[in-house]
Amino acid sequence: MKVALLQMDLTSGEPELNKEKINNKLNKLTKDIDVVVLPELWNTCYELIQLDDIADYEGWDSHAYLSHLARKHSVTIIGGSVAKIGNSGFTNTMYVYDENGLLLKEYSKAHPFPLMKEQKYFIAGEGDGLFEVHGIPSAGLIGYDLLFPEWVRSHAIHGAKVVYLVAQWPEERIGHWRTLIQARAIENQCYIVACNRVGSDINYRFGGLSIVVDPIGEILMEGDDEEDILTVELEINQVDQIRNFMPMFQYLRSDLY
Repeated sequence: MKVALLQMDLTSGEPELNKEKINNKLNKLTKDIDVVVLPELWNTCYELIQLDDIADYEGWDSHAYLSHLARKHSVTIIGGSVAKIGNSGFTNTMYVYDENGLLLKEYSKAHPFPLMKEQKYFIAGEGDGLFEVHGIPSAGLIGYDLLFPEWVRSHAIHGAKVVYLVAQWPEERIGHWRTLIQARAIENQCYIVACNRVGSDINYRFGGLSIVVDPIGEILMEGDDEEDILTVELEINQVDQIRNFMPMFQYLRSDLY
């Protein structure tokens, strides 16, 4: 399965400009791509004080846009995440669409990030990130979710072989990004496909280093701090091979933790 990560700079508070930029990048894709991954909050970025005006009402615009892109390019789209407004408030929400434009998953970030004031604006999600891509058990997580190993482990226990992580991870903590992703891959014996933003806004500079790590923690592909379309092929059978060789999930001590 071949995956493309759109490591992008984005324009804060300008959903239409960001959609146009995504369009331009997708038009450059080769025809052999199976899955495309977008970064976190690609529609609004961290222009949180303007969410009343720019958040996507019930995700309607994002649904139509991402479904169209998936059909047009015949790819599964891990739609990063968008700022959504609903009856209960704002959420940081991921949509996943298959190559026919059908919705596979809606997942709202379970762990809003306090250092970037997400908890002031976003309601924490209540559901899991599990879905399937071409029959492959998968999961989607967003940004700060990475720091909760129990949350990542719960998806692996439920079968996830590929975890798609989308983020706007600041440059000042980019060393943690790589270390934590490798750790999550090793301890869960799964692929981690992580797409991060580059560029900056008024408060932060974002570190890029979009990365794909295999089930034994080897880095298969890693970006730098510039815009790029990064592609990699995943050998899904490797997950089963590693889990059969070292069946660590059988030895979890539910009596202790």
